[in-house]
Amino acid sequence: MSTVAFAETHDDPNTLRASSRSWSGPASKRIVTGYGFWIFILSDMVMFSAFFASYAVLVGQTAGGPSGRDLFDLRSVAMETGFLLASSFTCGLATISADARQTTWFQLAMAVTCVFGLAFLILEGREFAALVTQGAGPTRSAFLSAFFTLVGCHGLHVSAGILWLLTMMAQVFTKGFRPDIQRRILCFALFWHALDIIWIAVFTIVYLLGSAA
Repeated sequence: MSTVAFAETHDDPNTLRASSRSWSGPASKRIVTGYGFWIFILSDMVMFSAFFASYAVLVGQTAGGPSGRDLFDLRSVAMETGFLLASSFTCGLATISADARQTTWFQLAMAVTCVFGLAFLILEGREFAALVTQGAGPTRSAFLSAFFTLVGCHGLHVSAGILWLLTMMAQVFTKGFRPDIQRRILCFALFWHALDIIWIAVFTIVYLLGSAA
């Protein structure tokens, strides 16, 4: 490259701006936190994948007892699914409100998300109690052991998410939308939406296919 071309290249404002963008320094804490939490979510997905694989292997091992077709109430499960999907929508509204620093709308959206999550857990608890009452508890067969493990693990995650949600509401109420709290809200939203994705898989593979088998 000639001296003139070298000077023209380095004096070009577009080149200088591109260079400054390329060397803008380390990523922000929000990006690093989000990336790290995605790794946690992926590890959680691996665990659920193992539960799904176990269920697929054991779904036919009823030991002469009832199968999913005999036990599952799709109307109740459809209501559970509706509540959880609606909670994902309100969680998204809460995230938007947090970005806009609208405290009232954030608290309202999170409260509705909590109500929907509790409704989901209540219906799931009633389902488990009804199964145990019918003698179809987790010790009845390998199929039911896999079922209670998979669905119950998801329910435990939802319970932990509700406790996290209430903590976020309290922190925003007392401390406002500080940067560290904003990052925690981001992680909570990722966690809650991931639970909805997992539930869609549970609803399809366990309940729909199980009822049709």
